Amino acid sequence: MAADATNQVVGVDVGGTFTDLILIDQTSREVRLAKVPSTLDNQAFGVLHALKDVDAELAAINLIIHGTTTTTNAVLERKLSKTGLITTRGFRDVLELGRRTRPQAYGMKGEFTPIISRDLRIEVTERMDAAGRVVTPLEEEEVARAARKLLDADCESVVIHFLHTYANAGHEIRAAEIVRDIWPNDYVTMGHSLLSESREFERGVTAAVNASVQPLLERYVKRLTDELSRGGYDGEVLVMNGNGGMVSSQFVAREAAKTVMSGPASGVMAAAFTGRKAGIGNLITYDMGGTSTDVALIRNAQPSVSNEIEIEYAMPIHVPMVDVRTVGAGGGSIAHVNVAGLLEVGPQSAGANPGPICYGRGGTEPTISDANLLLRQLDPAKLKSVEGGVAMEDVTAAFADKLGKPLGIDAVEAAAAVIRVANTKMAGAIRMVSLSLGADPRDFSLFAFGGAGPLHAAALARELGIPQILVPCRPGITNALGCVVADLRQDFVNAINQPLYGVDIESVHAVFADQVAEGTRVLRRQGVELTDIKHTFSVDMQFVGQTHLLRVPLQTPTPDRATLRRLFEETYYKRFRVELAEIRANLVNLNASVIGEREELDLSSLIDPDGRKSSLEDAQTGSRDVYFDNGWIETPIYWRDHLPAAFELEGPAVIEQMDTTILVEPGDRARADTDGNILIAIGKMS
Repeated sequence: MAADATNQVVGVDVGGTFTDLILIDQTSREVRLAKVPSTLDNQAFGVLHALKDVDAELAAINLIIHGTTTTTNAVLERKLSKTGLITTRGFRDVLELGRRTRPQAYGMKGEFTPIISRDLRIEVTERMDAAGRVVTPLEEEEVARAARKLLDADCESVVIHFLHTYANAGHEIRAAEIVRDIWPNDYVTMGHSLLSESREFERGVTAAVNASVQPLLERYVKRLTDELSRGGYDGEVLVMNGNGGMVSSQFVAREAAKTVMSGPASGVMAAAFTGRKAGIGNLITYDMGGTSTDVALIRNAQPSVSNEIEIEYAMPIHVPMVDVRTVGAGGGSIAHVNVAGLLEVGPQSAGANPGPICYGRGGTEPTISDANLLLRQLDPAKLKSVEGGVAMEDVTAAFADKLGKPLGIDAVEAAAAVIRVANTKMAGAIRMVSLSLGADPRDFSLFAFGGAGPLHAAALARELGIPQILVPCRPGITNALGCVVADLRQDFVNAINQPLYGVDIESVHAVFADQVAEGTRVLRRQGVELTDIKHTFSVDMQFVGQTHLLRVPLQTPTPDRATLRRLFEETYYKRFRVELAEIRANLVNLNASVIGEREELDLSSLIDPDGRKSSLEDAQTGSRDVYFDNGWIETPIYWRDHLPAAFELEGPAVIEQMDTTILVEPGDRARADTDGNILIAIGKMS
């Protein structure tokens, strides 16, 4: 960091609808915010538009951190680079056979298309056994012929994925050397280099995802950095990884699969940072957007990280990522009456275009956002600013005709029913996520963000028995905020997969030491000033004969055998309340995270102190009738930026701001903390 730097840091998150940006000048304590439409054909232009929107001088910016949906959208939409696979003879269908599960657990049909089509999966002669011993030598000429055949088929990337390379990667390494002599670019992925674990399907899919998004990510990052450079920016661009850490844009494409879930991860990192500063370490994060809701768990200010994420059916990406679960309910979720005469909300969504009726873009189906508007939880006067000039009468008519008539109720009652059904659906999903991770929602606070999260948070908290809600200063740009507060991070996984009694403990210690050394080396190459480098260690274990793994945190990288057994049994008991003392434990994976901490940023100016009023009365912009469970109640409306620094109020109240609306329900109490967050204490529980 240059001595004369202006100390400006930019965080930018590209979403499917909007690109959010935050610029923080640590010297002047100035904060600038932008929310502009994303440019999906070339996301770089959306980033540049956001920078222009805040009048950023690129030459004065010290660091840009970027969260991207490039790889996530490419995988989900299957808009991937053409990729080939070279694999062990007899095993080319591993990617398609998977675990022989079904897309619908109770259905008799379903479709699944593997990332690499069968004609591009080529077998070669070689074989290792599970102990890493050579059974059949590698036929090198077959590898060369396979590479040429894939090039003739116009493949841009190639995966080399052999059996049992977690035990011995020799054949895979040699095959990669042969292919690289033939291949015209650097898009050659070895299965073991990303994931050194024993499961062939998961390792193969992870490598296939990496190879098929690698060219897309590299081209996008190059376009972005070139445009920034032309504008005068000469600093580093860091890209958010799915594990909640960051990596230099110079190296990010090498392990492109790690950027999947980049956007949701940044929001969770912002929640962990905000909760830690607020003294609230246990959080359930609740990010409600236009089409879906993302939920994650934070314990002791540390997000839950998993290396067993499946982003869709038969699409496991087994690199460490923040454990974010998605619920199919958002502001654009469509409400309808099914053939049985029951009200359903989602999973179909109006999306961003045409969107809900109230967007004025031609939408005709009633949605959650339309219900919020009809109940006047959202400001009807703001309808004048949308395209097309939709009137409240149009929204009312849609609810009366499409929902009210079939249900025998009026439009307002139909809107209230939509909100109740949606809240129940989201609460149930949050409950299942927390319970699946061994947590009781009542022991956590709800961190509500996203454009619609703070509007529904109180109802969800009451339903779940959560005593408190934490609404950050800028809920609608929390993902961009997560970019500026995140640290650099490298995660490592090495497979052992042996019964604990037979493991060489000294080799375990040596693996952890190697992981730390490699992680430190990689962090030092990033070109970013670090205040400290820290390490965390864990192991994945199971009882012999079981399939699923449990993550066991370690306090030291040099545990003895008895300690590993004791910690595993304690973890197992906490999760299942069962003791299995007679069954042998299996040590599967060794995990280390090497975290490069950056200087902590001052976020006290996210809400301009000069804009605050001296009293609640001065911050009140008016009042309107708002529909709650007990009917219509005249409710005061406040502008958040004008609220006093140390306010307290009792619901009902509506707090509006640039990026969201916060609903304080009757009986709840809201107050501000020293960082400008709003804490809502939930009154009577359901």
